Amino acid sequence: MTISRQLLPLAAASTTVVLWASAFIGIRAVGHDLSPGPLALGRMLVGSLTLTVIVLVARARRGPATAPLPRGRILGAIALWGVAWFGLYNLSLNAAERHLDAGTAAMLVNVAPVVVAVLAGLLLGEGFPARLLAGMAIAFAGVVLIATTTAAGGGADLSGVLLGLLAALLYASAAVAQKRLLARVDALTVTWLGTVAGTVALLPFLPSLITELATATGPAIAGTAYLGVFPTAVAFLTWGYALSRTTVGRLAAATYAVPALVVLLSWVLLGEIPAPLALVGGLLCLTGVAVATRRLTARPPAKLEPAANR
Repeated sequence: MTISRQLLPLAAASTTVVLWASAFIGIRAVGHDLSPGPLALGRMLVGSLTLTVIVLVARARRGPATAPLPRGRILGAIALWGVAWFGLYNLSLNAAERHLDAGTAAMLVNVAPVVVAVLAGLLLGEGFPARLLAGMAIAFAGVVLIATTTAAGGGADLSGVLLGLLAALLYASAAVAQKRLLARVDALTVTWLGTVAGTVALLPFLPSLITELATATGPAIAGTAYLGVFPTAVAFLTWGYALSRTTVGRLAAATYAVPALVVLLSWVLLGEIPAPLALVGGLLCLTGVAVATRRLTARPPAKLEPAANR
């Protein structure tokens, strides 16, 4: 039983990494038919609907033991978190992939774990373990190598790079904020309410979404649905589960595997063949992940004091 409890967060983190990697490919493919705002809204409509069904089933099974929904300041904090991650992050990432190939976009976004580690060490008391810092340094070297190599091929421009870095900052800030929220509200509820908030924030793009869907291809519509169900609903649930059982710094470091997977997937599915040095960078990313996330669940999550004591 103990081994099972130790493996579940690792399995959840692995699921998130694979599905988030596939999202970069999906956005790149669907982006030919849907512009950034409508794509973000379409993805979130599917994702929030999927999570609503999951929440209704879960609450029906729990019956009288179901915890009440958060209210007041906690609900407001979840809403702001949802707007930042599910709204603004998706917008900036979708726009970045209009200018960058999937691999370069993934490299830029995965600058975020460095920011996460610093914020978590400063704000959540997670500290700066030597293994974590060493692993992140190795992985970050891989990110730089892939990004530099890919950009040298002419695939990057300034606007795309800036949008990718904006997505990275939003991701890092949201990951740290979510750790605090999970100290008070369960992962399913936080994720569900966050997706609903993000969807509402994106509703101004509804007229454009309707117009673009009318001319979109079948694969583009199917791709949007995939992005909503798997990289959004499923991946953010498994992320929240893992985050509630380990430190945010270690979990964010695990996402350094995403660039390597994106490079491989974009090569196979999109025909974006990476340069040899990009593959070396991918291996560095995976090596860094192995170092930084070894015994992912060995360290208990940070304890946060109740709001009344802070």
